[in-house]
Amino acid sequence: MTAAPAFPLWTPDPARASATAMSRFFAQVASADATAPGVTATYAEWHDWSVREPGRFWNAVWEFGGVIPRESFPPDRVLEDGDVMGPPRRGDRSGARGPRWFPDARLNFAENLLRVRSDSAAIIARDEAGRRREISFAELADQVRRAAGALRRAGVVPGDRVVGFLPNIPEAVVGALAAASVGAVWSSCSPDFGAGGVLDRFGQIAPKVLIAADGYRYAGKRIDCLERTREIAAAIPSIEQSVIVPFLGDDEARAATVRTLPQAVMWDDFLARGDASPERFERLPFDHPLYVMYSSGTTGLPKCMVHGAGGTLVQHLKEHLLHTDIGPGQRVFYFTTCGWMMWNWLVSALACGATIVLYDGAPLPESNPAILWDLAAAERVSVFGTSAKFLAMSEKTHLAPTRSHDLSALRVILSTGSPLAEHSYDYVYGDVRPGVHLASISGGTDLISCFALGNPVLPVWRGELQCRGLGMAVDVWDDAGRPLRGVPGELVCTRPFPSMPVAFWNDDDGAKYRAAYFDFFPGVWRHGDWAEITAHDGLVIHGRSDATLNPGGVRIGTAEIYRQVEQLPEIIESVVVGQDVGSGAEKDVRIVLFVRLRAGAVLDDALRARIKQVIRAATSPHHVPRVIETVSDIPRTISGKISEIAVRDVIHGRVVKNTDALANPAALDLYRDLPSLRM
Repeated sequence: MTAAPAFPLWTPDPARASATAMSRFFAQVASADATAPGVTATYAEWHDWSVREPGRFWNAVWEFGGVIPRESFPPDRVLEDGDVMGPPRRGDRSGARGPRWFPDARLNFAENLLRVRSDSAAIIARDEAGRRREISFAELADQVRRAAGALRRAGVVPGDRVVGFLPNIPEAVVGALAAASVGAVWSSCSPDFGAGGVLDRFGQIAPKVLIAADGYRYAGKRIDCLERTREIAAAIPSIEQSVIVPFLGDDEARAATVRTLPQAVMWDDFLARGDASPERFERLPFDHPLYVMYSSGTTGLPKCMVHGAGGTLVQHLKEHLLHTDIGPGQRVFYFTTCGWMMWNWLVSALACGATIVLYDGAPLPESNPAILWDLAAAERVSVFGTSAKFLAMSEKTHLAPTRSHDLSALRVILSTGSPLAEHSYDYVYGDVRPGVHLASISGGTDLISCFALGNPVLPVWRGELQCRGLGMAVDVWDDAGRPLRGVPGELVCTRPFPSMPVAFWNDDDGAKYRAAYFDFFPGVWRHGDWAEITAHDGLVIHGRSDATLNPGGVRIGTAEIYRQVEQLPEIIESVVVGQDVGSGAEKDVRIVLFVRLRAGAVLDDALRARIKQVIRAATSPHHVPRVIETVSDIPRTISGKISEIAVRDVIHGRVVKNTDALANPAALDLYRDLPSLRM
């Protein structure tokens, strides 16, 4: 059980809390809907209402968010077949089709993100080399109009796929919104993917148009992408047009290389093809496909998750407006690439009238580890989004922005990607921005949004995600499907929500979709997180449930160990796995910990003993590793997540099925045939 801290680290100012969009939303709904809780009701009461009355709640989000077209729907016309959580099984004769949201609605995602047409900044883009670009809302709408016209001239129609192999630059946003304008489906990979990883993804969905950059910069290096783009375009026969963005430079030599690519055109020439095109937004059904997102693919080909335009829009409006309190004129930054769902999440902030701030490059380059804090100060960022890993590494690097940067505009820090350790909460409030609203959030590519996230009207407790999201029937269950409180279990969602995938690609009978979420608890979404609901009705994420450790029959989340180990100054980062030992009645699991050490540190008996003592003192004897080894690198997925399963497979002598999903697959060799792991 997680011990409750004695007091919160942050409590919202009452005047500020009453002025938030969440408070205004509650007041508006309470005055218009007799079934809703009153204005003095607790958040828990509002959350309960939002999951009991999905028709009323999501219609209220549509109205409060100003979704175009402006209309209201009767509660019984917001959700059909709401008692069916997943896709029906083949041969099911009940007539159930699975949940269907807003069946009478027709909308366009891009139209909703391009409502503002002013000269104020829509996008501010900076990169590691110090280059800065700014695009106004009016300019963004014009570029999207031209790009959409060029896509139509290229033969793109609703349902076709347009893909981006791009850094985190404005052209990626323009490409995505142009595709959405036409009703095409957008999918993107960041340029740090190898050609094999891109083909594993784009090759499954048969795109018609590929938009790619000529290269990118990372950690001071200039990395060319043209040869990989040539390989990708040649290997996917459905690609009829390649569009090249000259990010590294627009010299004649590179232009000549581009001309050798099949069916290739430069970005400016492509936009020129749409110069005379009128602005046009195809209004399509609520569940019309908008994005294809991908699983990490470390156990085989990535699963292709199709997300609908309407579900993505209303879910993101809820999270941006209500849970993050984003509004017009604010500047929202998230450190992400185009291969991570947080990029899609960031782009949606345009619908709130906010400026989105893009950054492309290394988050902690050796030449300037404070580069992202420089960005936050220079651009007066209101909402700063990052990963738990970045905050932990900033602490290890002894960065103290509160003493070196003017972060007076910063009011929210968001963290996701992995569980945020308790000591990182202390670091943020001590060394980054005292008084900031720190929100650890958790969801996934599967829902392109969050199950648990921040709340501007609730306190922040050390080590906890503040709340379960409105409209999300999130719970924690034991293996028998019984709710748990104060102890870890499986994170589940028991009722439909709008941003569930509308389908998996090439999964006509829904078998892959069901297997991904609904087989463990029939009819209930099992997310794969090992989580705990706290005494404050917040959440603690203890790690992935498929990576939990089971020594002596005690189930342990990996994050419980990481939180302790990575506080030690000698340790930069770590990965922990379970190794099967013994056989028959003696079969068990022993915990194996691998640590990456700071330069000059040595893993001697004294450090091993200190690691074990720290873990035992803060957790239990069951958590203490039996084996501790040092490694020089830790394998990660391209989105930056530690791949515990790949390490576990290697130490058991099993084949890692898809190393293209890893950013650093060579790191796996460090874990093979270690003498300390031989049985």
